[in-house]
Amino acid sequence: MFLGLEWYWWLIILAVLAISIPFKVKFVKWWGKRAQEKKKGQHGKWGDDE
Repeated sequence: MFLGLEWYWWLIILAVLAISIPFKVKFVKWWGKRAQEKKKGQHGKWGDDE
């Protein structure tokens, strides 16, 4: 088979990718929202001072 793997290993790899991609998209959106909130919360008494 392709790259020395049997057909069922390709099915397993595709299933893992199909399951993991939505979780990755959700994590990236969550991380972006978290970073934006963190950045917004850094504005203190003197503006951009940390």
